[in-house]
Amino acid sequence: MARIDVTIRGAGVLGLAVAWACADRGARVRVIDPGGVGAGASGGLVGALSPHVPEGWDEAKAAQLESLLMQGAFWARVREAGGVDPGYARTGRLMPVADAKGIEIARRRGEAARDLWRGEARWEVVPAPEGWAPVSGSGLVVRDTLAARVAPRRALAALVAAVRARGGEVLRDGAEAGPLVLATGVAGLGGAGVKGQAALLRLPGVEGCPQVYAGGIYVVPHADGTVAVGSTAEKTWEDPVSTDEKLEEVIARARALVPALGDAPVIERWAAVRPRAATGALWLGEERPGVFLANGGFRTGFGMAPLVGRLMADLILDGQDAIPSAFRAGG
Repeated sequence: MARIDVTIRGAGVLGLAVAWACADRGARVRVIDPGGVGAGASGGLVGALSPHVPEGWDEAKAAQLESLLMQGAFWARVREAGGVDPGYARTGRLMPVADAKGIEIARRRGEAARDLWRGEARWEVVPAPEGWAPVSGSGLVVRDTLAARVAPRRALAALVAAVRARGGEVLRDGAEAGPLVLATGVAGLGGAGVKGQAALLRLPGVEGCPQVYAGGIYVVPHADGTVAVGSTAEKTWEDPVSTDEKLEEVIARARALVPALGDAPVIERWAAVRPRAATGALWLGEERPGVFLANGGFRTGFGMAPLVGRLMADLILDGQDAIPSAFRAGG
């Protein structure tokens, strides 16, 4: 049996990102998940990689910016290693601006973005484009060029292929060896989480269009002619994986927000509980000697995956702890 340097429990996006970061540095990794790849919240539909608003800047927002700027190179390397397309594209985002006050706020944020985003992206107020655009009371929208999208299930498959291409294993069961990383999602947080429901619509012809966001609703075109819409944020529920009238409301609101959706057919409905730590932020770090945590992604798992992978690999393989205090496990 080959030597195993690092074991990761959990085959969601954070577990696989840590596995890939370690494997890409030459470590032999074993990922174990009894439910299989993407069995929890990572196996969803939406895949929006969206930045925080450029104001109230803090350590967590700075870390998110760094991770979003890493996305292109991260997914390109994953694709090169394993040969599987993760469906990544930096297509940007449109958000409606309701009125004069909203215009003022949006332009102020645009000025902040010029400084905080280091010239890497823009947050600007522009006329709503023809065709694919949200309904806007002012006729204007915010266009942010930092936002991107990834196809969640294809991205997980790409990570698995890349890990295996580097000699790693992704299994439903197996023995632990070496340092252990717990990336077990809701189960690792004692069941703490927020249920989300989302849907996938068939709509060819908008594959390269930007995502749209307003009022908690995400509308995300993907490269395969589908558009994901979501999601609910439910703190209580009876069935963690059932869909119901709450999702139907999301679909109706998405159609009203983006008229181009029209009567595009719904081809899949999905629900799961997303892991949310008590702090509301990621939990990263060494829990006890030889045991590490990478959990609590909630809505940020895919967006933070490149940085989480790098930070955890630095800590596990090199003993270098650069984890921001906002994400420190148990903090």
